Amino acid sequence: MSHQKITFFVSKNSDAQEAFKIITNHYPQSSLDEADYIVVLGGDGFLLRVLHQVLPLKKPVFGMNCGSLGFLMNPYSPEHLLERLHKAKEVALPTLTMDVIDQEQQIHTFHAINEVSLFRTTALTGHVKVTVDGECHLEELVCDGILLSTPAGSTAYNLSAHGPILPLDSNILALTPISAFRPRRWQGALLSNQSTVVIDVLKPLDRPLAAVADFHEIQNACQVTMSVCPTHRLTLLFDPERALENRILKEQFLT
Repeated sequence: MSHQKITFFVSKNSDAQEAFKIITNHYPQSSLDEADYIVVLGGDGFLLRVLHQVLPLKKPVFGMNCGSLGFLMNPYSPEHLLERLHKAKEVALPTLTMDVIDQEQQIHTFHAINEVSLFRTTALTGHVKVTVDGECHLEELVCDGILLSTPAGSTAYNLSAHGPILPLDSNILALTPISAFRPRRWQGALLSNQSTVVIDVLKPLDRPLAAVADFHEIQNACQVTMSVCPTHRLTLLFDPERALENRILKEQFLT
């Protein structure tokens, strides 16, 4: 294991910077091209940005918590890192593709690890049409917004919007309204990860909506198409005792 190389991505916060100084005394920084592993020092938000950056490389990523929440992270320790990487459990995460047509008829494409969301940008509620696999299921949803979440993202914005928590191996996506006004009782839908969801903004000039793939935002969206990307998958590594699926399960029993 000693020949294996690591490249570190480090948050700007002081805890992460200090951790980097300590850990590189044990394990030298390698170039990204040569690295066998990517180790991220920071919090969940920083990890998400790094995952977007390294998405095309298809290298395993091991997060070490030097932030606040650290739901997607492992505990920080400068010792026995190569042994931890060797024993770590792999979790394959799907990504979503978001294709947005804006009011200028320009097309924008981004990927999301957690969710793709649409939300109103003025005081007026949004009016959208919801189509799944070519069939219209809601002619008009009046809401503050709507989002499509992966299992990994189901404990993030989706959960805050009262969407369901999804097991990692469920092969399901959660389509969740944000403050639905009409139909008021619609609480969302569970969809196959083979589904394609199209959201048409019905009154884009009077009631504009923005479309967001994690942190990539497009204003004045007219139509948003969302589906799982077949070619972009991420591999996250977790200490066996910190398995992500176990933490997601425990989230369902929090009171």
